[in-house]
Amino acid sequence: MSSKHVTHWINGKPSTSVAGRRGDIYEPSTGRLSGTVDFAAQAEIDAAVAAAKAAFPGWRDTSLAQRAKILFRFRELLTEHRDELARLISSEHGKVVSDAAGEVARGLEVVEFACGVPHLLKGGFSENVSSRVDAYSILQPLGVVAGITPFNFPAMVPMWMFPVAIACGNTFILKPSEKDPSASVRLAELWAEAGLPDGVFNVLHGDKIAVDGLLHHPDVKAVSFVGSTPIARYIYETAARKGKRVQALGGAKNHMVVLPDADLDLAADAAVSAGFGSAGERCMAISVVVAVDPVGDELLSKINERVARLKVGPGDDPESEMGPLVTREHRDKVASYLDSGVAQGATLAVDGRETRVPDGEGFWLGPTVLDHVTPEMDAYRDEIFGPVLSIVRVGSYEEAMALLDANPYGNGTAIFTNDGGAARRFQNEVEVGMVGINVPIPVPMAYYSFGGWKASLFGDSHAHGMEGVHFYTRTKAVTARWLDPSHGGVNLGFPTNG
Repeated sequence: MSSKHVTHWINGKPSTSVAGRRGDIYEPSTGRLSGTVDFAAQAEIDAAVAAAKAAFPGWRDTSLAQRAKILFRFRELLTEHRDELARLISSEHGKVVSDAAGEVARGLEVVEFACGVPHLLKGGFSENVSSRVDAYSILQPLGVVAGITPFNFPAMVPMWMFPVAIACGNTFILKPSEKDPSASVRLAELWAEAGLPDGVFNVLHGDKIAVDGLLHHPDVKAVSFVGSTPIARYIYETAARKGKRVQALGGAKNHMVVLPDADLDLAADAAVSAGFGSAGERCMAISVVVAVDPVGDELLSKINERVARLKVGPGDDPESEMGPLVTREHRDKVASYLDSGVAQGATLAVDGRETRVPDGEGFWLGPTVLDHVTPEMDAYRDEIFGPVLSIVRVGSYEEAMALLDANPYGNGTAIFTNDGGAARRFQNEVEVGMVGINVPIPVPMAYYSFGGWKASLFGDSHAHGMEGVHFYTRTKAVTARWLDPSHGGVNLGFPTNG
């Protein structure tokens, strides 16, 4: 029997409106219904936007020192509650607690970056661009901005967005996934405890109605999104037509190229951790290992050895290394690629359907390895977003590069080699936004920016880092002349026309 009830956070407190529609929240490790979440209708959307709009003038005019003080306090609270947040994420998403704790830690890094807002918002200044005329630029916030985030990182991905947006002086509306909504409300509570004024951070739950309500609302000035490529394209096109600024990060099919001179133990460790961590439900997961001849057989053997030792179990079990998938429907969809892969000519080296856990009623699928995958197969072409690792065998570095260049996605990639020249050539030539060299998941630190190329990004700006700062601000250029009586002028201290 369900007990948890999650509702919106609007203007500094939980919503008291009666929801016309609700969604179910499940515990993925058992398959049991654990609660419900309210879905926003137009009234709740309008209320959240109105609260954010009303809070904007005061927050925009709040000093950088005060903003930084609140951000530092939020950082302290996140640190104090990181274990609680990790358990909350694990209970609704299914990922093991250690993965969830890592997610919170990476989000915390963006908060720490945003704490440096007084430095990040410094403009430029040029003295005497003309006689007694100075020119300078200032960065100003946009207003009400929104973030639409996926289920796979219910804390980290929102924290790619809202710390920077809020630090820059904007007010924020978060529309998290309805599959695991509780972390977003807990973050809102921590913001309130940190002293953030009411209305600066709001949370709206729901589905496409809530998304479209934000995309079409005239008072929402910018939209950030992370999710699948088809939805990213829809978000970008819809919001851009409404004149909004948009950054929409889409899907991925991340390739890991293993050259013949690579350390195969290191490569196998990386393939397993990057392919099956968080059950493969992450946009930076390695989903394709490109084995350059003649390493394919040996690499596959080493991967299989490690997969056999991988402990699959409930997220709250300290011994578990991989948990269940987020929903039964998603588990079934991911599992369908095992049958289609074999039917299309792949070899099922490891069958995740054979994995057994004590409570078999959850949304379980163990780590799976498909060998001899080719680009024509569905398992290669689609973003599976689950614990399925495809092995593609090629004859040369050039063939591997042609494979990557032909792929429509360009989110992340990695190369494993001991040849510095090959690595340098790879990072220079590959058409991918984030590159790892002997690093399987090249997620940039918070002071750099996260984002892919090609069909993995719609818009011009990546997330967090300085690109995030520029996304959430507008540049205003000022040219000023102040007349000086000693130079024949009058009214010292007052600007003149012309």
